[in-house]
Amino acid sequence: MVQHIAYFTALLLLMLVTGVFWGPWFALSRSMKVFSAAEFMHIAKTLAENLAKPMRIMLPLTIVFMVIVVWLYPPNNSIGFYLSTVGLILIFIALLVTIIVEVPIVKQIIQWTDATIPGHWPAVRDKWVKFHLIRVLASITSFAAFLASILFKN
Repeated sequence: MVQHIAYFTALLLLMLVTGVFWGPWFALSRSMKVFSAAEFMHIAKTLAENLAKPMRIMLPLTIVFMVIVVWLYPPNNSIGFYLSTVGLILIFIALLVTIIVEVPIVKQIIQWTDATIPGHWPAVRDKWVKFHLIRVLASITSFAAFLASILFKN
């Protein structure tokens, strides 16, 4: 029973985290180049304000529950076990991209004003979009692998 609760919780949290990564990318990435500097700053600041605190809890909690599922997964040499492990590794990669690349970029952007925005802001924006795509792909693939591990359980 504990395993089922852990699996359900991990999958639910992973779905929510993947949605948080996927939604803004899907809604904004193809249009980023048409936004003015002021619009880009506003979008980045709004996303940071709305997502920073909840994601500080949701993403680590997701990883904790995924670790529990991998730890409890029977048998440890099955394809399902390896799929759940791949899912865990991929969401951990998404976390690393967030911490190492995305958060420092956002911290830069939220300090900008109309008067202080650097001339190279389009390069910063493009780097942000590129790494956001990496994070989205890692999280979607993580979700797919973790979900597929259910099909190969036992």
